[in-house]
Amino acid sequence: MRAQADRRILLVDDEAGIRKVLGIALADSGYEVIAAENGEEALEKFRRLQPPIVLTDIKMPDMDGIELLQHIKAESPETEVIMFTGHGDMDLAIKSLKYDATDFVTKPINDEVLEIALKRAGERIALRRQLREYTQNLERLVDEKARQLIEAERMAAVGQTVAELSHTIKNIANALKGSIFVLGKGIELDEKEYLMQGWRMVEENVERIKNLSLDLLHFGKYSRLNFRTGHPGPPAEEVLRLMAAKAAAAGVELKPELDPGLAPIAMDSEGIRRCLMNLVENAIDACRGDEGAAGPKQVRLGTRRAADGGVEYYVADNGAGMDESVQQRLFQGFFSTKGTDGTGLGLMMVRRIVDQHGGSCEVQSRLREGTTVTLRLPAGSNPSGPS
Repeated sequence: MRAQADRRILLVDDEAGIRKVLGIALADSGYEVIAAENGEEALEKFRRLQPPIVLTDIKMPDMDGIELLQHIKAESPETEVIMFTGHGDMDLAIKSLKYDATDFVTKPINDEVLEIALKRAGERIALRRQLREYTQNLERLVDEKARQLIEAERMAAVGQTVAELSHTIKNIANALKGSIFVLGKGIELDEKEYLMQGWRMVEENVERIKNLSLDLLHFGKYSRLNFRTGHPGPPAEEVLRLMAAKAAAAGVELKPELDPGLAPIAMDSEGIRRCLMNLVENAIDACRGDEGAAGPKQVRLGTRRAADGGVEYYVADNGAGMDESVQQRLFQGFFSTKGTDGTGLGLMMVRRIVDQHGGSCEVQSRLREGTTVTLRLPAGSNPSGPS
């Protein structure tokens, strides 16, 4: 039924001979033709039958083709309207394109030229339908993932963060709708730049969904830690190795400042490695986000002895820095300094892991000067820790 409806055409011309000849040719090509001899009749039939394609002459008495085009686009922006024009009416033809006509064909009408214009109109209709179906499928996928992620949060006993997670997912869904809108405009205007921009936005938001899922998995993974007595250095050394390529690609110097003389402590080495990985990645992003500042960008990852005999890990950068209000919210649930690019789960996980070690997190930062985050683990880390 839908394919049959797509082949319906409203043909508008005040000359009976043109309506008859074109009507026969279009019918032979498989179209269902609805004929109208003037703009008023055409508008009445359009409102009643809603054909997806309209072919109309530009010059007609009373309501001309331009006025008919404006009425149709006001009521149904997705309707494809192809204009007929004489060789001396090119200004009017160009004007019709400004009012979002699909195309124009000059008289006498060449069958091949008309066929090309109709093919283009059909392709635009098909693309819009595919985009709508893609949007609906994408929205269903987002809804499904949202339900799964909310359930995962309940299973992890995060409790009050479920509402905040839903808000995060809603933001991603709204961003996806925005990118789909840009794609739709690209199709509607036949603009490659809009299409590429919209597609990049879709890719970015799909990446955000993936990152949110991975962060949730990591968050749940470290709900119970595996404490063993070990040297504090290896987790930091591994992070330096793993993050070297990302730092170099961002034009940031990743500098180690490790104290080899530290005493072993009870710790979950994998959990601490994950904390340091998150902090170093944030520090590199902070430097990259401050490209206008002078001087080389640097991130330092170090270890040192704490006053109580435990260990301090610190990650320091000379990037964008943060004001006091941001520092106060830094470890709150689903708050991210990366704006729409972050999930806000990474620093929640850092605080949770350090708390389970019986330790503490400290942030010192100044705008345009940089940030230092210090993780303090006591000499006798508490395997039970705060819940």
